[in-house]
Amino acid sequence: MSLFNIFDIAGSGMSAQSLRLNTTASNLANADSVSSSVNETYRTRQPVFATVLDDAQQGFKSGSVQVLGITESQAPVRQEYNPSHPLADENGYVYHSNVDAIAEMANMMSASRSYQNNVEIANTSKQLLLQTLQLGK
Repeated sequence: MSLFNIFDIAGSGMSAQSLRLNTTASNLANADSVSSSVNETYRTRQPVFATVLDDAQQGFKSGSVQVLGITESQAPVRQEYNPSHPLADENGYVYHSNVDAIAEMANMMSASRSYQNNVEIANTSKQLLLQTLQLGK
């Protein structure tokens, strides 16, 4: 495995965590949204990642992170009886999103730390490669 593959792996990890941060921000932005039907109510979304392993010519394996897609939560939405609300349905119910703000904040901190770890891996690898080049002088 080439030392330059580290940059590909760290870069794909940073891209994946960036998508995770954007998805979490979208969830938090819609945490207090309401609608007049269950089908129109915002539901929590989460990205799905997979590890991609490639066979190198020498038989070594290198990996990267691939985003398979974004899934929508199937957890039930919260309904509230409030017939005076402008979005109430014919039965007087409004439907709130199923976003858990505390879980989303924990997810945001985890994604941010993972992103920072990948940045550190890239920076450390860069410094090691530069020091290796200095040996040839």
